[in-house]
Amino acid sequence: MALDKLGESLSGVIRKITLAGMVDEKLVREVVRDIQRALLSADVNVKLVMELSKKVESRALKEKPPAGLSRKEHTIRVLYEELVNLLGGGEAYALPQKARIMLVGLQGSGKTTTVAKLAKYFQKRGLRVSIIAADTYRPAAYEQLSQLVEPLHIKVFGSPESKDAVEVVREALTQVGKSDIILLDTAGRHKSEEELFREMVALAEVFKPDEKFLVIDSNLGQQAGTQAKAFNEHIGITGVVLTKLDGSARGGGALSAVAATGAPIRFVGTGEGIDALEPFDAERFISRLLGMGDLQSLLEKAKETIDESKARDILKGDFTLEDLYAQIESLTKMGPLGNILKMIPGLGFALPQEAADVTEARMKRFLVIMDSMTAAEKRNPKIINSSRMRRIALGSGTKVEEVKELLKYYNTMKKALKSFKKGRGKGFPQLARMMRGMGGV
Repeated sequence: MALDKLGESLSGVIRKITLAGMVDEKLVREVVRDIQRALLSADVNVKLVMELSKKVESRALKEKPPAGLSRKEHTIRVLYEELVNLLGGGEAYALPQKARIMLVGLQGSGKTTTVAKLAKYFQKRGLRVSIIAADTYRPAAYEQLSQLVEPLHIKVFGSPESKDAVEVVREALTQVGKSDIILLDTAGRHKSEEELFREMVALAEVFKPDEKFLVIDSNLGQQAGTQAKAFNEHIGITGVVLTKLDGSARGGGALSAVAATGAPIRFVGTGEGIDALEPFDAERFISRLLGMGDLQSLLEKAKETIDESKARDILKGDFTLEDLYAQIESLTKMGPLGNILKMIPGLGFALPQEAADVTEARMKRFLVIMDSMTAAEKRNPKIINSSRMRRIALGSGTKVEEVKELLKYYNTMKKALKSFKKGRGKGFPQLARMMRGMGGV
């Protein structure tokens, strides 16, 4: 079960609590069983699941709700807090203004791609980035890294012919110049490869990293904790980057297992693109997983593609097809519109599945259809009757059914956003109060 499925299951738990007539012992026990099934299906360790279950049940039934929160809201808050604790809690990664960052990990964990993703992440935030390629074992490792960051115009230092990684790093450090962030890519290794671990220690002595990031494939599940422990014992890692979290059926196991070692999760890979990397924040992550949204992440993500005023326009709910057209052009860079809208607190409960499933390909088709509309039609979609639909379909090379699909999607979005804006989404008023009680939006 991938994390989106886990999110659906946990959102279902929230929905059950929100729509229940009252919170009693029977409901709490049902909810706890649902949570157990969801977490175990995501490969979370049985012991951790049982510990979380006991805490949720005990706190939901015995604790007195804080002032201003109902028993329902308190129960949701307890679930939220215990899930955050399961993932380690703690503070989110603070952006350094100057740092040497060494990346280590197993072969095939996505380490080299992660170096490129981190390079773009730091560059977008105005920092000067350089990369040292010290993987002298894997063929064409230097070339792959250079290709990945070529569009960013970031310099990769290294020697493709050399087999001495320590010497490569020593020489590269004399060439990097005035860089704010220096990223070091190292060879992949396994916990039993003592010779490679000794090289890793030697590289650290020469490079003198401020951060030592361990890159782990989320598909390892609970074994991610074992790897995190082994690397930490050898080199003292300061953070973990979990890759392939978007499609991993064992992502929950990887997240919880790493957190259980005490190693802070710093970033998560959420896709294959070079932009698909996010700083990990347990509170934001759980908020999105539970369908409570994450406005802060939405606005941060939007800042990278559109200005903040436009990002806030998305939240108003009274947009026309002209507005939708402009937003789709920018939002395709941020992912499916349904996923973006799910970051809005409370909207996850009102958002129909067909709206969340809109793909980038369908969005682009929508743009083509809207290109065949008149300005009046885009400003006032209500005037689009059957004859206008036929004309629009003919002009865009599509079918009438596809024009209807666009209008249905537009109306669904408008209705959902209007419901959110007025606080009429199922459970929204309660969730809004609960999130304020947690220091959220």
